[in-house]
Amino acid sequence: MSRRTSPDKRQRPPAAGREHAGRRPAPHRAPAPAPAPASDPELRADCASCFALCCVALPFAPSADFAVGKDAGQPCGNLRADFRCGIHSRLRQEGFSGCTVFECFGAGQKVSQVTFGGRHWREDPRTARRMFEVFPVMRQLHEFLWYLSEALELPPARPLRRELRRTLDEVGRLTRVGADELAALDVAEVRRGVDELLLRTSELVRDAVPGRHRSRRNHRRADLMGARLKGADLRGADLRGAYLIAADLRDADLRGTDLIGADLRDADLRGADLTGSVFLTQPQVNAARGDARTRLPRRLTRPAHWRSAARGGS
Repeated sequence: MSRRTSPDKRQRPPAAGREHAGRRPAPHRAPAPAPAPASDPELRADCASCFALCCVALPFAPSADFAVGKDAGQPCGNLRADFRCGIHSRLRQEGFSGCTVFECFGAGQKVSQVTFGGRHWREDPRTARRMFEVFPVMRQLHEFLWYLSEALELPPARPLRRELRRTLDEVGRLTRVGADELAALDVAEVRRGVDELLLRTSELVRDAVPGRHRSRRNHRRADLMGARLKGADLRGADLRGAYLIAADLRDADLRGTDLIGADLRDADLRGADLTGSVFLTQPQVNAARGDARTRLPRRLTRPAHWRSAARGGS
């Protein structure tokens, strides 16, 4: 992923090093994936059914998120022969926090078990290059499915349900085509269609937020890095693609706010209310800071490191 997770944004340097297993998975201690929208429970990572594709197919560079870098198609140095991560239980301590915020939305197992029928890249090296090309494409398609599934569940979006369902079905069909067709797919064209529909959905949801709020003005792609927004009323705001890195959002009201693609790395969400926010994903939440008082949409889970930070007194 890139700094954002949105149909209309560049993908952030993806993470690797997560725990995986092959076709004969043994029990492992991977964190429980975030629950997907009820309409499609397959939109969650099943690392035990994936061939560690995020640990191999995707590149990352040395940064605050990754202690070292690697090229696309090169296995992470922490990847073991059984597709597991050798430092999974201490990724943050070892300087691989980027791995802990990555989410494939179920693309890993789809490529591993459906597109390539359970043949992994070590078993059949001839498939490796194509598999690594297909995985980033599939990940984007599955992210689109996540957003579309969420949109279908939003009551204000009822007027768009026919279009949303048709688009969801079409994107779903694309995830089931062959590897060559996936590799040649114009993902940008698919993204444009999805994003236009999600924008219309966002407008309906935000218009349904009670009252009139100054926050409803357009903050799309706004530079709010380090902004002091403690206790701010941001109900119904458009924060699509906004830079909220290290922003102080303690006790902020973000109900009905569009957060698609917003960069929440190190944003302070302690005590913030994000219930009813739209198009917020688990990777965004994982990249932020929060506590037991932070209120999240029902489809997302409270990151384990929030609890650890609270115990540490942060």
